[in-house]
Amino acid sequence: METPDVVLRPVAAADLWVLERQADDPEAGGLFNWSGYRDIAATRRRFEENRLITADGGCLIVQVGGAAAGNVVWNRHTYGVPIWACWNIGIALLPEFRGRGAGAVAQRMLAAYLLGTTPLERIEAYTDVENVAEQRSLAKAGFTREGEIRSAQFREGRWRSLYLYSLIRAELAGATATPPT
Repeated sequence: METPDVVLRPVAAADLWVLERQADDPEAGGLFNWSGYRDIAATRRRFEENRLITADGGCLIVQVGGAAAGNVVWNRHTYGVPIWACWNIGIALLPEFRGRGAGAVAQRMLAAYLLGTTPLERIEAYTDVENVAEQRSLAKAGFTREGEIRSAQFREGRWRSLYLYSLIRAELAGATATPPT
């Protein structure tokens, strides 16, 4: 498979339609991301305040072949003490861009960006145990499945389990290192 032309970039006002579509259309949000309609006005207010990027998380547009294809998000997650933190990431691609490999590339790019611009050591992602496509995408992006988080997500009227994946700084550096020329 050819590597798709993927770019991550800050959200612009002209991109808000992507987030609105994902908030209003279950198919656009995706079966495994859909948990009900969301307040797009609140998203617009956050965009006006901080362009959807803060010290503790953010949102970027995934652009494929020059077109806005979806978004990636990240949030700081701590394990007890604030300095024991990692990033938790997620992705939502519009239906017309799914299944082409862009998700794995975008998630790998986001992990590289976060590890390259912050001191945190670990990137986490989780996905529904039934979301085989995302499990493959995370594996292609270099993530390791660590285990199951039981009954952690309420969707479609019942509690669902998730698989937890991670990528640590040393794994990213080793996988992307190129020999000197």
